Amino acid sequence: MAWLMPLDTGGFEAPGVSSFDFPPLFPGAPWLSRYMIQAVVSVALILAFWVIMARKNKLVPSKGQYVGETAYFFVRNSIARDMLGHDFRTYLPLLIALFSFILVNNLYGIFPLTLLPTTSHVGWCYGMAGMVWFIYNGAGIARHGVWGYLRRTTLPAGVPWYMAWLIIPLEFASNILVRPVTLSLRLFANMFAGHLLVLVFVLGGEYLLVNSDPIFNKIAGAFSLIFSMAIFGLELFVQSLQAFIFTVLTAQYISSAIAEEH
Repeated sequence: MAWLMPLDTGGFEAPGVSSFDFPPLFPGAPWLSRYMIQAVVSVALILAFWVIMARKNKLVPSKGQYVGETAYFFVRNSIARDMLGHDFRTYLPLLIALFSFILVNNLYGIFPLTLLPTTSHVGWCYGMAGMVWFIYNGAGIARHGVWGYLRRTTLPAGVPWYMAWLIIPLEFASNILVRPVTLSLRLFANMFAGHLLVLVFVLGGEYLLVNSDPIFNKIAGAFSLIFSMAIFGLELFVQSLQAFIFTVLTAQYISSAIAEEH
């Protein structure tokens, strides 16, 4: 019963947190890592895409123009206008740039030459969430002033005065402290877990198929590699969804910060 023999995993190293650690490209520049290169390339790709889409637009759009207009109107109508109302034009460039940047860097996880989402490194998620935190709080302070913004943010309209001692700390923690943490960790956790799942199925399947002798293990390895294609499809959906959710929440936070009443 050789096909039931246990697998010797002496030569296989299971993927884990260490799979996301990459040394810097140059010893003297610890910040210049694979994640940084991917982010810089994504900025160049995004700028090129939108510049090309903005040139020589015609009344009857070509296929390329149709793609650009679809992406633009998706963010404009489904996110900016729906969440921000008449103020949406002020923040539309930010939302388009944010959605484009997150989407491209998420999709690195399924590109054959990269297979690593930039946002699977939590530092990038913290950085974007921190930027959003400054923007929505800055927008609220610019609209209402420091004390007016803090009052609207921490004490919603209609709350009885005798409940203020409870509501103010909860609202302050929720709106000022917790939002950037949840915004960043939601994106990071989905990208990290999804990429780790891909690694498990692909690397494990390859090892079982190539380096294992029992026939049962080879069948399991082949099935694992085939099923990894479905995982890639799921990852494509999750990566797009997370870019949408991050952008929607950014628009929602800005909307609540500049609103007259909460």
